[in-house]
Amino acid sequence: MNPLFRRIFLGMVAFVLVGGMLLIFAHQNQARAYEPNWELARQSAGLPPEVSVVAVPETTASLPPPPRPDPCLHCHIAGEEKGLWTPLARWAIFGTAGLILVFGIVQSASMWKNRAPWKPIMARAGEWIDERYEISDPLSKMLAKPVPDWQRRWWYCLGGITAFLFIVQGITGVMLAFYYQPTPEAAYASIQFIETEVRFGAAIRMIHHWSANGMIIMCTAHMLRVFIMGAYKNPRELNWVTGVSLLVLTLAFGLTGYLLPWDQRAYWATTVATEIAGSMPAIGNLALVFLRVGWNIGAQTLSRFYTLHVLIIPLVTVVLMGLHFMMVRRQGVMKPL
Repeated sequence: MNPLFRRIFLGMVAFVLVGGMLLIFAHQNQARAYEPNWELARQSAGLPPEVSVVAVPETTASLPPPPRPDPCLHCHIAGEEKGLWTPLARWAIFGTAGLILVFGIVQSASMWKNRAPWKPIMARAGEWIDERYEISDPLSKMLAKPVPDWQRRWWYCLGGITAFLFIVQGITGVMLAFYYQPTPEAAYASIQFIETEVRFGAAIRMIHHWSANGMIIMCTAHMLRVFIMGAYKNPRELNWVTGVSLLVLTLAFGLTGYLLPWDQRAYWATTVATEIAGSMPAIGNLALVFLRVGWNIGAQTLSRFYTLHVLIIPLVTVVLMGLHFMMVRRQGVMKPL
């Protein structure tokens, strides 16, 4: 069979199957029986509380049946979770089959019209952007650089693993920020809500927690590898400076994020950490007051740590990581000793 007609035939078969499944689901939902709400009927009829609705069949017989609630609005407003995934499954199955069918029709029409092989949409989009901005040449110079075999050993990948864990931290942190409330009254309760009520909330929080630990370990191991191999020497001094700065920011991530759960362990661990910062000579008191927003840990301390954790430190980290990667790309990786 011609590949073109075979794709059209498969698209029509998928369309018929999905339509049949949707009809079956709709029939099952319509077949559900609903128990009459006698209290609503009594209030609508204007009967006193002592009069039973069941005892007055001639009154209730004239009442219309209660309206059927919208499944999507009802589960969100009333808090029910019955059939919560059914609409999503319908849209996913029907939408996927529809997209496949539409794509097959567009591809076939394009091949018939142009009398040429089909060009992928991503290739067309890339050509359209490159025609206007001419970015293919600089990108090819940056990305098409060959990697020697000795740079593919695992100890040369520690910096890349650290960058990957930073991306994981950013994604999971955004997910947690949707539900977290940075106030002393609601911080611990919001953490418990994430752990117990949010779907996959406990898993997302654990991924965030262990990725933070792994980021500190990988960053430290990367710096040890650079130091042992002497990769901090001329002409890579600024690489070493940015790397040390990134290590300090990684530790700052851990310090500011540790207070956010606002439990006893977080409170007293932050107390000890800020006391250590306050013991520095000359600027100890200034550092202590800056971190705590006063002499004691309170609501302002939590707000400041949250701002540092989700706004200031990530922005500075992204800038320094960009500079670090640019210098590594420009100077290359130092050969082993």
